[in-house]
Amino acid sequence: MNYAGSEVVELGVQIEKNGYDFYKTLIEQSKSEKAISVFKYLAEQEQNHISGFKKILNSVQQYEPTESYPDEYFAYMNALASDHVFTKENKGKEIAQTMTDDNQALDMALKFEKDSITFYEGMKKIVSENDAQLIDKLIREEQKHVVDLTELKKFLG
Repeated sequence: MNYAGSEVVELGVQIEKNGYDFYKTLIEQSKSEKAISVFKYLAEQEQNHISGFKKILNSVQQYEPTESYPDEYFAYMNALASDHVFTKENKGKEIAQTMTDDNQALDMALKFEKDSITFYEGMKKIVSENDAQLIDKLIREEQKHVVDLTELKKFLG
């Protein structure tokens, strides 16, 4: 299956929705005030990212990648999306409910944030230059999340 640019952006929206659900569920499950505070912050950030992707979605056209082989590029994006568990609806809450402690949840959150960065880097090639700048901003925020989660992991030891 090949994706249109708008479909890839919609996957970004779903990733962020699942990220929000993941963090909201962790807020309810965690016993650490420090972890709860970070999870609340990350849930808010996911909401902001949803808004950012919806802005992109409203402006994206059937923008084709600049690659010489667009079919191969969309196949690559499809592979990234299918490996990214957060593209499946309701997966965020479902996965959060399987977490047995904050450290396990932090490890999973780090994996999701890093996977999202990889996915968004690929997404930049199929949107306009203006939208790519917005995705760059979202990537920088995801990178900050990786730092925040790493610091929290150290703190919780």
